[in-house]
Amino acid sequence: MSNRIMRAALSAALTCGALAMAVPAVAALGGVPTPPPAGAVSSPGNAVVHAASGVAGATSFTVTQTTYANGTVVREYVSAAGAVFGIAWNGPFMPNLSVLLGTYFTQYDSARVAQRAAAPGRGPLNVELPGLVVHSGGHMGAFSGQAYLPQSLPIGVTADDIQ
Repeated sequence: MSNRIMRAALSAALTCGALAMAVPAVAALGGVPTPPPAGAVSSPGNAVVHAASGVAGATSFTVTQTTYANGTVVREYVSAAGAVFGIAWNGPFMPNLSVLLGTYFTQYDSARVAQRAAAPGRGPLNVELPGLVVHSGGHMGAFSGQAYLPQSLPIGVTADDIQ
């Protein structure tokens, strides 16, 4: 191989490596907002919502809304510190909860399996663990839900604010 080809190959490899490191890691509930998947339209930090007015010490948070290519809308509620404390979704398809729940997915999935084993069939799913709450329901073509970390809700913010 000539030196020019070897240098070009090395340059391409280094460029690819640098680009791979620049891609944000996928995080979710309890972490940073998830990067939008291919084909999705995102409006990061599109709204600053102030927690219940008149509440001493109430903090603000942002809502990042992403519309997936399949029409499902996911809203991530991000604290002033940059951590996702809540997620809500609605649309014709369920979002990938393993991505959105991140490290909390295993807890959710275990509780979901136990709940379905105790009460087989379809219907809404309400997982309420000490550190994680997930409500999910709907039917083909119309799914909705919310997930949040009760211990991470900013002062003055309630579960009703995550919609």
